Amino acid sequence: MNRVSGSYEGSIVGGEAVQAFVPHSLPVAAPPIRIEATLAQRLNAAEEALRRLDLAAGMVPSVDWFIYGFVRKEAVVSSQIEGTQATLVDLMQFESSDDANLTPDVEEVCNYVDALRYARDQLGSTKGLPLSVRLLNETHKRLMKGVRGAHKSPRQVRRTQNWIGGSRPGNAVFVPPPPQRVGALLAALEKYLHADDSLPPLVRAGLIHVQFETIHPYLDGNGRIGRLLIALLLEHWQLIHQPLLYLSLFFKRHQAEYYRRLGAVRTDGDWEGWLDFFLDGVATIGEEAVTTARELFATVTSDRVHVLEAAASSVASLRLFEALPKHPIVTVASAMKILEASKPTAGRAVDALVGAGVLQEMTGRQRSRSFAYGAYMERLRVGTELDGVRALVPAAKVATRSDGAGRRKTVRKRSKSPP
Repeated sequence: MNRVSGSYEGSIVGGEAVQAFVPHSLPVAAPPIRIEATLAQRLNAAEEALRRLDLAAGMVPSVDWFIYGFVRKEAVVSSQIEGTQATLVDLMQFESSDDANLTPDVEEVCNYVDALRYARDQLGSTKGLPLSVRLLNETHKRLMKGVRGAHKSPRQVRRTQNWIGGSRPGNAVFVPPPPQRVGALLAALEKYLHADDSLPPLVRAGLIHVQFETIHPYLDGNGRIGRLLIALLLEHWQLIHQPLLYLSLFFKRHQAEYYRRLGAVRTDGDWEGWLDFFLDGVATIGEEAVTTARELFATVTSDRVHVLEAAASSVASLRLFEALPKHPIVTVASAMKILEASKPTAGRAVDALVGAGVLQEMTGRQRSRSFAYGAYMERLRVGTELDGVRALVPAAKVATRSDGAGRRKTVRKRSKSPP
């Protein structure tokens, strides 16, 4: 189906003639989008995945565990799409350390976490900003603070022509709207955010993402804000009640297809093809998030038993264990803060969790050591690894021993070799 989704406007940029694409405002022009046949099945599967994820979140004692981990995983993957080399382990090591020095890549990921937190706080407060261009601008300011692209007008809608792919606008893969058109296009998009539409909200979220990416309103950071916008819409429209679904991992896995689908909307008006891809992503990542949540909960439940049974366990070590899902990498210094305890007490708590097979030492050093909740981290960090990155901790050695009642059970032994 061919549908005209915009028009081209010629201009001179850097001495070259370019054709910038100006999208038509939403809702989609005739013929209207029809949710039927395969697309209807995709929508049903995506909505069911969100329902199951909401249910899974409601069945655990502390959904904050998952929010902490899933938000950081999204921050890492969304930043990796833009070329950063930070991993989830890098981020959590920095958060566990008193070292004020951080690499530019980790700083970008930290900014994404701060930007998402800011946007959610604003939407969750009666005195906060509504879902609007102003909210996105303020979120963009936090995303770009002090990092690559920080000089490219953070919080400011662009006043010059940008482009995607190629070394200049004349050989670019895609040239977004001219700067003088951006303000009106964003105003129309904001109007659509709050308009009545017969299309299902999940479908509308997919349309809005494409429209934002096509407008490309900032000189840098558009991809991250566009992906963050999906998460905000899902939660704000109560398609899911906790921020546990993020599509960056799906877009990272299928990056070429993602860009192809965006391009087909602009060249052929193929919104249906994009929605098929988008809804497949929601269903896929939703089901994976359900599985991850269950595995993380099962890991914590099982390891709690190990901690309670360990001879060296204490009240402090149990308290530290309960904090691990939000602090999966710890040092003795960070344990002191978590427990509000002395260094000897924190050190004994860490040692007890190492002895119980829950924490594994990461550095192989005698001083300034870090300890990871390896089993938890290995499940959470799936999809965030970079090529050539080694395992978080050495593979656990498995042995069996009697539990004193004639039963045999599996215990993990910490490897002494460094990672």
